[in-house]
Amino acid sequence: MDRTLVRLAHEILEKSSDLKTLAFVGIKRRGVPLAQRLSAKIASLENLHIPVGILDINLYRDDLSTVGDKPVYKAKQIDFSVDGKDIVMMDDVLYTGRTIRAALDALFDHGRPANVQLLVFIDRGHRELPIEARYVGRMVQTASNSISSPFRARISNQSSRGQRHFNPGRDSHSNAPRFCKAGLL
Repeated sequence: MDRTLVRLAHEILEKSSDLKTLAFVGIKRRGVPLAQRLSAKIASLENLHIPVGILDINLYRDDLSTVGDKPVYKAKQIDFSVDGKDIVMMDDVLYTGRTIRAALDALFDHGRPANVQLLVFIDRGHRELPIEARYVGRMVQTASNSISSPFRARISNQSSRGQRHFNPGRDSHSNAPRFCKAGLL
C-alpha cells in the first residue's frame, strides 16, 4: 500500500502545474485518511504542506431514502477557501460514480475551485455516471454484486479480512463492514 501511495504522490507532483494552489479534499469517511496520508507523503518528499479538507456528502446523495430515515449532516471541515484552488478530491473506491457526483455538488456549494481532479485508491469499473479518476491506485475488475474496500483494515488498524456480498440497502458509506474480495492486501 505504501508503494502505491508514493507512486500517487509522485503523479500528483508531476501533473500539478502550481503546487501553491494545490489542496486535497477527502470524502468522508475513507477518503479522509487517504488525503491525509498523501499530504504527509508529499510533505516528506517535497517539504511542502498540502492543506487537507473533509467533505461530508450525506445530504447530497441521491439515495437518501435507502441510507436511513434521517441523514445526519456534519459541517464541511474545510479550513481553507476552495476558490481558485486546484482540488484533488479523494475516495477509497470508485464504483458507480454516484458518491463522486454528490461530492462535487457538496464541494461547489463550498466555493468555486479552479480545477477538480479525482484520486481513488481502487477503481472497480461498473460506472453508472460519466466519471473518471485522473489518479488511480489500482484497477480491479470485480463482480457488480461484491463490495470492495481494500485498505480499510490498514487505515482503520483492523486486522480482519473477509468477503461479503452486496446488500442494496447499504452502500460504500454505511456502517456495513467492507473487505477486499480480490485479496489485494
